[in-house]
Amino acid sequence: MKRFSFETTTHSAEETRAFGERLGRHITAGTTIALSGDLGSGKTVFVQGIARGLHVPAEYYITSPTFTLINEYPGRLRLHHIDLYRIEDPIEIEEIGVYEILGSDGVAVIEWAERLGAELPAQRICVHLEMPNDHARHMRITAAGSAAVAMLKNAVNIQ
Repeated sequence: MKRFSFETTTHSAEETRAFGERLGRHITAGTTIALSGDLGSGKTVFVQGIARGLHVPAEYYITSPTFTLINEYPGRLRLHHIDLYRIEDPIEIEEIGVYEILGSDGVAVIEWAERLGAELPAQRICVHLEMPNDHARHMRITAAGSAAVAMLKNAVNIQ
């Protein structure tokens, strides 16, 4: 399977949002974006940027769906923002409808995606966020699959 990796560091929440927006502009239907990183590492801020790139109307404020588990937003493509942090039993993932969302005509952005394990789609974009200090966010982004690789390369202007 085709793969491409990219690393970058942002130095503010707005830079993290802006990078998410760049990626969001290139996302196509059926895309899964798997987010990982410690609490407070910028996952939701990154999703706010993706939402901008998908033209989610400004009146929808993107918050972490930690308690609701899934938030949906209209836009160029429907954004399904999923948070698996509170999931303890794998059966809960099926019960909340995650598998119906994956590969649908929208976009699935999953915080704590590692909880899906082997059920995570093979074709995806994985973003791991780390905090080297209070303001900076280091991102390791890996795309797997031809479509995901093309989206990431377009977002970072690499042909």
